[in-house]
Amino acid sequence: MASKEPGSYGEGSIRVLKGLEPVKQRPGMYTRTDNPLHIIQEVLDNAADEALAGFGKKIKVILHADGSVSVEDDGRGIPFGLHPEEKAPVIELVYTRLHAGGKFDKGAGGAYSFSGGLHGVGVSVTNALSKRLEVQSHREGQVARLAFSAGDVIEPLQLRALEAGERKQGTTVRAWPDGKYFESNALPLGELTHLLRSKAVLMPGVTVTLVNEKTKDQQQWLYKGGLRDYLMQTLHGDPVIPLFEGEGYADKNADSFAEGEGANWCVAFTEEGQPVRESYVNLIPTSAGGTHESGLRDGLFNAVKSFIELHSLLPKGVKLLPEDVFARASYVLSAKVLDPQFQGQIKERLNSRDAVRLVSSFVRPALELWLNQHVDYGRKLAELAIKAAQTRQRAGQKVEKRKGSGVAVLPGKLTDCESRDIAHNEVFLVEGDSAGGSAKMGRDKESQAILPLRGKVLNTWEVERDRLFANTEIHDISVAIGVDPHGPQDSPDLSGLRYGKICILSDADVDGSHIQVLLLTLFFRHFPKLIETGHVFVAKPPLFRVDAPARGKKPAAKLYALDEGELTAILDKLRKDGVSENKWTISRFKGLGEMSAEQLWETTLNPDTRRLLQVRLGRLDFDQTSGEITKLMGKGEAAARRELMELRAEDVEIDV
Repeated sequence: MASKEPGSYGEGSIRVLKGLEPVKQRPGMYTRTDNPLHIIQEVLDNAADEALAGFGKKIKVILHADGSVSVEDDGRGIPFGLHPEEKAPVIELVYTRLHAGGKFDKGAGGAYSFSGGLHGVGVSVTNALSKRLEVQSHREGQVARLAFSAGDVIEPLQLRALEAGERKQGTTVRAWPDGKYFESNALPLGELTHLLRSKAVLMPGVTVTLVNEKTKDQQQWLYKGGLRDYLMQTLHGDPVIPLFEGEGYADKNADSFAEGEGANWCVAFTEEGQPVRESYVNLIPTSAGGTHESGLRDGLFNAVKSFIELHSLLPKGVKLLPEDVFARASYVLSAKVLDPQFQGQIKERLNSRDAVRLVSSFVRPALELWLNQHVDYGRKLAELAIKAAQTRQRAGQKVEKRKGSGVAVLPGKLTDCESRDIAHNEVFLVEGDSAGGSAKMGRDKESQAILPLRGKVLNTWEVERDRLFANTEIHDISVAIGVDPHGPQDSPDLSGLRYGKICILSDADVDGSHIQVLLLTLFFRHFPKLIETGHVFVAKPPLFRVDAPARGKKPAAKLYALDEGELTAILDKLRKDGVSENKWTISRFKGLGEMSAEQLWETTLNPDTRRLLQVRLGRLDFDQTSGEITKLMGKGEAAARRELMELRAEDVEIDV
């Protein structure tokens, strides 16, 4: 019998969270907990997905006097028959199971090709965090109704026939958010209004209504002109050239994208005023941007750059960067991506790697064509970009003068970048020569420098500052970054800093981790101000590559995983897509040297798709952190390390 004393850890200590329990235990993992807007947005997204699929023309949101919120649509209505395997009404499963929904099956016969709801956590999270939730579904001549409390069914499914004059199809959901899960019960009206208006913008021809019972107010939005109307209404400052708008979607012959994937955009360039920037993926607002925005930036930049080159407009000595074109751009971008990967559950940032290429491949040719048809406008836009580049370069040169005197000779193995603007440039400290070779070929030579390191770096925890330069590697690192070693109390001169980001790039294996620790030790002990000012980063190369076959509408693809957890998630996704077990191949990278230059760029160097972690102090302050590192790196600390290993052995995954 497992003992039940406090602190005991036996079979009975393991709790399996069933149904919607995980949401109630950790609501912050599934939604934003500052107010209930996000759980209402989940319901709204479902209504919008019906309209996006072409089945609805009206969405109505009612803020009731009792604090509850209703969302009505005239879509197909949620099916209420029994699920063939689960033997429960489908409508009940949608609201009570975390991973149940019509959005997983994207192939032929699936209910939705494109949808914002993807994780399948959607409305079941709304249900879990509501004191009460009522659903009505009109379809097939009947009305189904059921009610829940805290995620449990309290009024089972009831069916009745449609009455005369009642709408034939659609869903109505009314939710009473439970205040104990949210910091504030009040819905932020400004945010809700903006959200509803943007849904109307993205779905020209769909009427969106907001009714407030308390104030008796009613607002209604219907945009016939879509993105252009909307951007013109919200723009600050007059556009320098007419708005550039367009759309492009892949057809069934596209080799690297699924049919229907693509984007619709409207871009305005202004000389002053705060730029307006809004982006959406399958109608979900991505307030933190993501890879689709990077694709728009990439497309605009390359089109303007090729126009400038074609007409020889670039003054001598001026280098054009994407920011120079993008800085004055206001835009609304609506992308359609078949299987969007978002960062976190609340979908604020799109992470799908292919979206960069997807959006760019439609924007660039369209803008190139437009600029060459309207050369006068093209010249105006080129002037704006060149002016921005000159201003940026002048700002960079002022710093250059200060650094000019007595510069040490840069190490021969440093492959430097062309830019001197530390807001953009970065140096990668790369383990091993073969990886250094791939990195040199794969990098963006404008803003990325490579310093290959041979072998293991010295453990510098107990090395005197004066003796540091006896080690060639450390001498080279110091000279390359342009900052001298210093202590925590010193005020080092950072004006000589040559790169805004110093990135440690080592293999994803044990040896790579060791080198990473040795370099972090060096920076923490002898360059602490660089960590304090946020200049040190760790690059995260993937450990696995999965070659997935074509499935449904999705073409064959190479998918990368940072670790075992991500690999499992990718394989689960493939299984859900109906790929059988032996159809994919998994390869594990033994090291960076195995990656081709192109793979290294795509996974680890490209700012739009890489994962880069900034090095900061954690929960411990500087002195406590020093104490911990002494245990790990100190010469006479074997006993402390052993104790640490015994204490923490359970937490370590050994990768042999």
